[in-house]
Amino acid sequence: MKHRVKGRKFSRLKGQRTAFLKTLVGSLIVKEKITTTEARAKEIKGIVDRMVGKALKMRKDETKKVSIVRDLRKHMPLVAVKKLSGEFLARFEGRASGFVRIIKLERRKGDSAKMAVIEFV
Repeated sequence: MKHRVKGRKFSRLKGQRTAFLKTLVGSLIVKEKITTTEARAKEIKGIVDRMVGKALKMRKDETKKVSIVRDLRKHMPLVAVKKLSGEFLARFEGRASGFVRIIKLERRKGDSAKMAVIEFV
């Protein structure tokens, strides 16, 4: 058991891993529902929850809007930031957390990997 070790490496270097997670988060926000492996879904769930929470803070505090948008740009593409700061704010107005759900699917036929659908609530 790995104590006090967070995150997954996905057999990638740090730069590759951050780019990989950035594209996964961006495609989830743009498409609102993606099918991926269970480990990838679990990894991006926390990232997306934090990003949507930050976007909701942007609506409350106009003075911090620029700094929040810059911070969101580090974790996702610009198209996803625009969609997140637009239609998602009204959608999750009364919700504090739990913006994403993971639904487990049957294993992938080729390599028997655990698959899951990750989508917005």
